[in-house]
Amino acid sequence: MADPALPMERRAELTRELMAARRAVAAANRAGDAAALRDARAAVDAAKRTLGERGPVWWTDGAPDLNRRLARNTPYAEWYAGLGGGVAAAAG
Repeated sequence: MADPALPMERRAELTRELMAARRAVAAANRAGDAAALRDARAAVDAAKRTLGERGPVWWTDGAPDLNRRLARNTPYAEWYAGLGGGVAAAAG
């Protein structure tokens, strides 16, 4: 999620940059161009960081950052285990 404190115009501009960078990743993949792929991925990362989707958390409510953690290793473990349908087993 993007930082809600970003002005709407700036968020829209960064979203356009992000989408252009994602298109560049796809084009570099299709072309097999490793240098262009590296640059395009760096552009995606830069846009996501500026949007607040990566990097330091932007919220200040004191909640822990549980991003990139397995659900079973978080306070949501019991809820996750109760999903059933093989979801918990498939996720490891």
